[in-house]
Order: sequence, then structure tokens, then C-alpha cells
Amino acid sequence: MHITLRNTILVGAVFVMSHQIGFAQKKDASTKKIEITPAQQLEAEGHFTDGMKYFMMEDYDKAIAPLEKALSITPQNSGILYALGKVYRKLEAEDKAIGYVQKAIELDPNNASYNELLADLYVKNKQFSEAQTVYQKLVNLFPNNPEYYLQQGALYIFDNRLDDAVKAFDRAEKVLGISEELSRQKQAVLLKIGKVDDAIKEGEKLIASDPEEIDYIIDQAELLIANKRNDQAIPYLEKILKMNSGNAQAHVMLAQLYQEKGDMDKCNKELELAFADPNLDVNAKARILMSYVSMMKDEKSKQMAFNLVKSLIVANPKDPKSHAIYGDLLFQKGEVAEARNEYVKAAHLDPSVNEVWGRIIQLDFDLNQIDSAIVHSEEAIEVFPNQSIFWYLNGSAHYRKRNNEKAIEALEEAKRLAPEGYELAQHIFAQLGDTYNSIGKHEKSDEAYEAALKEDPDNDHVLNNYSYFLSLRKVKLEKAAQMANRLVERHPNNGTYLDTYAWVLYEMKDFAKAKIYLEKAVENNVNKSGTVVEHYGDVLFQLGEVAKAVEQWKKAKAIGGTSHNLDQKISQQKLIE
Repeated sequence: MHITLRNTILVGAVFVMSHQIGFAQKKDASTKKIEITPAQQLEAEGHFTDGMKYFMMEDYDKAIAPLEKALSITPQNSGILYALGKVYRKLEAEDKAIGYVQKAIELDPNNASYNELLADLYVKNKQFSEAQTVYQKLVNLFPNNPEYYLQQGALYIFDNRLDDAVKAFDRAEKVLGISEELSRQKQAVLLKIGKVDDAIKEGEKLIASDPEEIDYIIDQAELLIANKRNDQAIPYLEKILKMNSGNAQAHVMLAQLYQEKGDMDKCNKELELAFADPNLDVNAKARILMSYVSMMKDEKSKQMAFNLVKSLIVANPKDPKSHAIYGDLLFQKGEVAEARNEYVKAAHLDPSVNEVWGRIIQLDFDLNQIDSAIVHSEEAIEVFPNQSIFWYLNGSAHYRKRNNEKAIEALEEAKRLAPEGYELAQHIFAQLGDTYNSIGKHEKSDEAYEAALKEDPDNDHVLNNYSYFLSLRKVKLEKAAQMANRLVERHPNNGTYLDTYAWVLYEMKDFAKAKIYLEKAVENNVNKSGTVVEHYGDVLFQLGEVAKAVEQWKKAKAIGGTSHNLDQKISQQKLIE
């Protein structure tokens, strides 16, 4: 007979499964024996083999019929019942599977495999108390099998019986001996129920089992630190350093403890020793530095951080994290341009960190280096083409350079990419409003401002610009007045906002009221705006106070930033349309 390799493997697997299940019928004393003929026995075995063949091929639906046929011939065969339980478990029909396995156990109560499967099915069905009962039976039957204690402990945790879980793990430990995995599980449970001292004792047992294992000592120190027992942790870390004086992790942990105690001299010394370890990789050193920078409190610590990061950059000039940290330190010192340059180095070494790009572009704006902001925002867009923020920054930079068409293109893309509820959306709309107004597309400008106010009705920038531009166009003056009034109510001493409201009132011909707000605007004109003073002169002229108007126009000219026809106003002593 020719058998292919595939069939040889399949037949072998079925044989193993059949042997594992035990095809011979088993029965308890109360079960009446059912006589079957040798022919029936052979037929049942054939159906069983077919069913197991499908099971091994993972065709579980087809496995059911032949197994059911085998069971109909030998209904007291626990092995077939068990096999059907396994099939229905694979089909995720836990209730059916439980029924078959329970019948198998009735016929063979002490079979470990049957009970293990039943417990597993109970767990999948979230019948934790029933599963616990089964495992209690298994630990009674097989007291030297630690796996059953571990499973029992896990079930107790599921059922929030944490003290019982610890006892189960203790019983497992008696069989297994001290084991790292088991000790970790016990510690986790003990900490959860607040038994910190017992969790520490577990760590001591683990250390005693292998005194040369530094990781156990490190873990014990971390456990103590996490539970605010810093003084108890220090001897463990010192013990590590006696075993290995260059252990960077122990030096870092000691630095943290000394920092919390306010002893920055010892903290700095430990960090220097950590950084001296050539085996501590650059990423770990960068992480240490980032943590250290956050806890700097004095000039000595800041200088220490500078020295460490510089040494790190010298040793690893292509490490982006080091340049980013150096950028942070420089920014804290107020060296903005140098900080920006370090961020640029970091971004070029690793372009994937969007926060670094954001810092670069923001500092470009702070330095008023708008060309750089355009270049860097374009670089960021290449890496993050779907992030609205970089399109917005690019559009804002182009707007500052009066590249209005490019600004609109970028801002419209920012708007398209902005997710619903995005906080930046109001700023995108505001910038679009300004840009469209610059090129005389007033309808689009108004739409953008309205959208911005929908996002935030109290957006000061929009309330100011929208109302002012409406006043210049002499349209929707009532609406402009409402917005400008809202603004000055929120900021009663802001000279710019007072001037805007006054000018809206001016265009509405309410010169007396405009004068009141312009007087306040001049009084609060901290930015020395010539426009504010010129407007005050205009309203004085409208009220017939010509000499005072000319006086204010002359003051405006001295300040600068006024209208193109101010000289004519002064020379002709009248308003020029």
C-alpha cells in the first residue's frame, strides 16, 4: 500500500491522539456494561479515526459527524466524549464542549487531561468558581504538579481572592522551589493587597537564591523606591556597586535618591560615574539626561547638564536625542538661535519627531527669521504631509512675507486636514480671514472669520481684525460694533482694541462716543501706535476741535506708522478723503 508523506504524518498524529485519548471504553461501577461485537468495535474505531483526521486538519465541523457515529456505537467511551469536547472547544461552542467533557469525567473521574480541559472551558465561559473546584480536585489528585497550583492561583486573582492566590503560589513554591516567575507573581499580588513587607521578603528570598544576580538586587531597590522606602534602597544599590563599581543603573538610581533628598553634589557625582560607563548606550544616556534636565534646580546642576550633554555629543555626534536635549538647555538659558540650530541638527538626524520640527519653526518665528520658517515648515511637510499644524505654520510664514497666494494654498490644506474639534482650527480660519482680506477677497475673508468665531466666539484676534476691516469697508457696521464692544468689555485697557471700537463708532458717525474710547486708547497706547493718535486727531476734527486735531496729527507723524495722506491733513488742516 502506497502512503504519501502527508498521510504518514496524519496517521501518526491520529495514532498519538488516539493513544492520548484512550479508545477503550471506561466505566464506573454504576454503569451497565454495553456489549459490542468486534465488528462494531472496528467500525467505531474507523469513524473515530476519520473524525480525528479532520480534527488534525483543523476542519472541525467535518470532525463532528464521524465522532458522533463512533459515540453512537460505543456510548460509554470517555475518549470519544473528550474528543468531541475538544472539537466544540475549537468551534468556540463552550457550553456543548462542557457537556461532553463532563460526561467523559463521569466515566473516568480522575483523568488529568479531561479535568484540565473542563477547567479551561469553565475559564473561557467565565465560570471561575467552577474552574476553581476542578483545580482543587486536580491538586488533591496530583499534589506534586506545580502547574495546578499556579492555575489555581491565577483563578483566585480573576475572582479577586488575592489572599487565596498567595497561598496557592506558596504551595506551588514548595513543589517547584524558589523561582523568579513565581516570586514576581506573588510580589504583584502582595503589593495589590497592600502587604509591602511581604513583597519585600519575597525579593529577599529571590536574592538569597542567587546572591550574584545583580538584576534581583536592582529589582529589590526599585521596589523599595516605588514604595517610598528610599533609605532602605540605598544599601542595596551600594551592594551592587561593590560587586560592580561601574554599574550605570545603580549610579542613576542613587542619583535620583540623592536628588530627592536635595543632595545635588552626590547626585551629580553619581551621574558622572554613570556616564563614565562605556557599556551604557547612547539612548540610555539620553534618557538619563532628559530626566536630569527636568530636576535641575541650581546653576551647578545646569552646568553639570551642559557638560554631560556636550560630552555625549562629542562621543556621539550623530545622536539626535543629544542635540534635542542640548537645544532644551540652550533655550532655558535664553540662547534661542543656538537652541534652534541644535533642534535643526536633531531633526536632520532623525526627521520622525514632529515635536522637534514644531519647536524649530516656532523659534524661527520668535527670531523673526521667516524665510527659515518657510524652509523648515516645508521640510516638516515632506515628513508629515497629513499634519495640519505644519501646513498652518507654512501658510502663516508665507502670509508674513506677503506671499498671499502661497499662504492661502497652505492654509486651505491645513483647513482640509484639520480634524473635527481641532483646537488649531480657529487659528487656521483666522489666518485665512487675514490673508483673503489682504487680496481683497472680502466674501471669503468674512466666511473664514465667521468660521473662526464659530469655533471660539471670544477669539480676540478675529474680533479685532474682523470688526476693523468691516469698518474700513463701511459695511455691516452694527455687527462690527457688537464684536468690537465685546472685545473692549473683555479687555478694557487694551489700546489697540479701544482704537478698533472707536473707529467703528467713527464710521457710524457717533463721534462723541468715539472720542471717549479714543482718549482711553491714547492713554493706553503702550505700543506707541501712530494710527491710534491719528484716529484721535480725526475724531477731534469731526467734533470741530481743529487745532487739537492738527496737534494730534503732528504727534502721530512723529511716532510713525500712519496713513499716506497725513502730511496733507497737517498742511491743509483738514481731513483728506
